[in-house]
Order: sequence, then structure tokens, then C-alpha cells
Amino acid sequence: MSDNTEFDYIIIGGGTAGALLSNRLSADKQKSVLLIEAGRRDDYHWIHIPVGYLYCIGNPRTDWLYNTEPDPGLNGRTLRYPRGKTLGGCSSINGMIYMRGQARDYEHWAQVTGDDAWRWDNVLSAFRRHEDHWRLDDPARADDAFKRLHGSKSTGGSGEWRVEKQRLRWDILDAFAQAATQAGVPATDDFNRGTNEGVGYFEVNQKSGWRWNTAKAFLRPTCYGRPNFEMWTNAQASKLIVETEANGVQRCTGVQVWTGQEMVTVKAHQEVILCAGAVNSPQLLQLSGIGPAGLLRQHGIDVVRDLPGVGSNLQDHLQIRAVYKVKNVPTLNVLASSLVGKAKIGLEYAFMRSGPMSMAPSQLGAFTRSSPEMAHPNIQYHVQPLSLDAFGEPLHSFPAFTASVCNLNPTSRGTVTIKHADFKAAPAIAPNYLSTDADRKVAADSLRVTRRICAQPALAKYSPEEWKPGPQYETDEDLARLAGDIATTIFHPVGTTRMGRDDDPMAVLDSHLRVRGIAGLRVVDAGAMPTITSGNTNSPTLMMAEMASQWIRNGQ
Repeated sequence: MSDNTEFDYIIIGGGTAGALLSNRLSADKQKSVLLIEAGRRDDYHWIHIPVGYLYCIGNPRTDWLYNTEPDPGLNGRTLRYPRGKTLGGCSSINGMIYMRGQARDYEHWAQVTGDDAWRWDNVLSAFRRHEDHWRLDDPARADDAFKRLHGSKSTGGSGEWRVEKQRLRWDILDAFAQAATQAGVPATDDFNRGTNEGVGYFEVNQKSGWRWNTAKAFLRPTCYGRPNFEMWTNAQASKLIVETEANGVQRCTGVQVWTGQEMVTVKAHQEVILCAGAVNSPQLLQLSGIGPAGLLRQHGIDVVRDLPGVGSNLQDHLQIRAVYKVKNVPTLNVLASSLVGKAKIGLEYAFMRSGPMSMAPSQLGAFTRSSPEMAHPNIQYHVQPLSLDAFGEPLHSFPAFTASVCNLNPTSRGTVTIKHADFKAAPAIAPNYLSTDADRKVAADSLRVTRRICAQPALAKYSPEEWKPGPQYETDEDLARLAGDIATTIFHPVGTTRMGRDDDPMAVLDSHLRVRGIAGLRVVDAGAMPTITSGNTNSPTLMMAEMASQWIRNGQ
């Protein structure tokens, strides 16, 4: 930290969106940029080893350590709710899966915001601006359709966000993929063409076997060498400062920041940009008097702006983890059960940057329909050559794989609300999973799709045996209840500060991500999504930051 307390732009949160915005805004040498990150630098070795997510999630060094409120849809269970607390944010602890979502997601955003800027053909160029795809290392290897969607070395393939193939395969996953095609799911080598439908190995944000987080991509070394860029770590924003100008306009003019030793006030001459994520951004708005008036008064906070949508509209992907025992095929359960096996895993990574230590939490993916009447793929699989009772628990002693399936477009909505006026107190996170008939129906149907895939000939030689939830459960009611018992978050919270039309009373932001009624303040993170994307949410958040960077620079 320097003694400077005045900047043109203040960015709160050094995660996915904040890192890209820091890069783009500080490129203008005439503008000073301050990045504030509550966590530490990303110099923890487990951040960079792909399998290190096991040691980052649930670790106060890198995780906010949030938990949900008891959830009726999960039969009263609470869930661990990881959020990145380090440079790179969730990109430092997530599953590294590169996924844009489906074209229909963005067509819907354009409809609900009234802004064609969010249409698929328009956001595609924003994705491409920062993408560096392995297939474009040799453009001759990419077909014309791929080049149209992913750019080329001259137009979009030389960005900062590296996308690579995974560096391992598993016989059991290959067999699941073959079984899925036998069940009617087409094979694909690219989930990012606009529909996602198909089965194949995920592409990942890695570089030569190392995790590629947004701090590496956008902050280091570019921003660190710019004299107009400053970064504070271990510094938590506690309150936004909003002043009323002579013309009656309310404007965000700065931020109060707790450095661990003192409270410092910093001033923004142009904008404060909130990139703290779908949990922390609504929390900070509420602490600053921007949110539902009744909630704010309940905690003794003066109402600066009554915005009832702040903290509402929480959406997440709930994964239902079906476990199948298998025979005559290696899985990680067995491979990692001995010291010899663990030594082999370590040596393979040390010398080849491949094998289980290089793998994302989920390696194989599939997008399909939960029932034939669905007009589009509405469920996603994350398939893993392992099984365990819950994340962070030991692997099972028997060989098995897990086929986790999630509803891509849940209709359930939850909330994020402060529980205390103290900025250090965790908010109440209530996802309200499986609270609608539609979501319970998709949950039951998706388990039946899993069973249909696992009954195909390609898997028969491994004798798959449904261990969880158990083949004895067959009715919609049974399967929905069992989904509540075994399902868990896949870490995709969005929507808590959603954008929308001017006449939408629950829209927190306009279509350019500006907070309604407060000049000089934007929210640029997954909370701004009006509806969740059909897939993993990290790269769509980067796209939103890319879009926002142009609007900010153009004063829009």
C-alpha cells in the first residue's frame, strides 16, 4: 500500500472479473487504477497444481469458508459454499473447466434487459478477445466452424485466457462416453459452439499442466509493471461511500477499506467497480445502505437506496452425485489407495505434468435432455473416475465412478442477506434448492437418464452397480427426495445483483451493469447475470468483464 488514496477507478475484488478489468482499464496510462483484494496473493503452491483445489477449498488461506443455511430442498442439510479469497478469486480454486454456455442463454439476457449487446453473436467477440485456444496454436488444425467461433491467431487466438486439452484419459470415462452415445448423446470435441449438446472430455484453463488463473493471465506481469496500477491485498472493503451532489444525484465516490490494522478511505474520481462475486457484492451493497429497505433497517443501517433486488434471485447448479461401483477397471479410488500408487501419481506429474495431479475435478462432460420433450439440452454431467461421500472426504475403498448431473436452468431462487451490520460477519446464503415442482421433476428424470446411460453395452464389461442413490428408488417422489440427500452445489452462484430493464423493480443493474440510482457504481461479476448460463460460469464472468471494460472506457 502506498499513501495514495485517490484513483480514477477502484476495483473491489481481485478475482475473475476484477483481474481482467484491472488489465484493461490500466492500459490507459492516463487513468489510475486501484485493485482491492481481501485475500492474499496467489503464491500458495496448491493454487497452481491442478489437483490442489482439494487443498484450497475449505482452507482459510484461499476460501471464504461460507456455508449455506439449512435447506428444506436438501432435507435440512447445509452445504459448504466455497468462494475464492485470493488473487484470481474462484479461478484459483475452481474446476478449471472452460465453458461459454449456450447461445440461448445470451439471447434470453438480451430479451430481459432489452439490450442486443448481450445477444450470442455479440458476446462471442468478447469471449474471443481474451481466448488463447490450444487448437489455434496451429490454425491449420482448426476447421472453419471452429475458427468462426474461436477466432484465429490474428483475431482472437492470442489472448490471455489459455484453454488446453486435458492431459489424461481414463478407460472408465471412455466407456461412459461410448455408453452415452449408445443412449443417444452425440460425441463432441467442442462444448462451446452454442448448443453444448454432446459428450466428450472438457477443455480446461491450464497451461502445460499448471492451473491458469486470472491473476496469471491478466495481472502478472502486465499490470505489475504499470506505474498507474496499484494493488492492495489483505484489504477488505467494508463500505461504499455514497454522496448526494448538488443536483440531487447520488454518486459513489469511494470506499472504506480495512487493512487489518486501520480503516482507510479511498476516493474514486470516475467509478467504483464491484467485482466481489455473487455472495460478497450484494453483502457489501447491503452494508452500504443499498438494498431492501426492510432488511437494512432491521440491522440499523441507514437506507441510501432502496433496491429490493439486492441479494435476491440467487441461482446455482445443484449436482446430483450418482455413484456406481465397477469391476476390472482402474479408478482413482484404487490407484490412490497405496503409497506406491500415490508415488506413481506424484512422479508422473513431476516429470510429465500429466496424470491425476493434472486433472480437473471433473474430466468428462455431457449435455443432454432430461426428457424427450425438452427443446434443448437442459442437464449437464460432470463424470469422475472416483467416488467419495462428500467433497473433502476420503475416497471410497472400492473401485467406482461418479456421474454428477445438474439442472442447467433451475427455476428455484434463493437469497444472500446480511446477518449483521459488521462487515466481517458472513452473510446468510439460502439457495432454496429443489423448491419448485419443475426442478424436482428434472432431478428425478436426470437420475433416470444416468441409469439409462449406465445400462448401455459399452459399460457392461465393468459390471456397473448403482451404489448411490440405489436402484430400489424409482418414483418421482423417491428420486427427488434422494436427490435432496445426495446433491451438492457445483459452485456456480449467480444472479444476486441482476441486470434488467428500467421498468423491472427487482433489477439491481441496467444493461451496462450500472447500479440503478447510484452514479459511478457498477457490479461486474456473476451476480449480474439475470439467469444462470447453461454450464460452468467462470468464463461467462470473464466475458461480462470484457464487455464492461469497453463501456467503462467509453463512458457508457
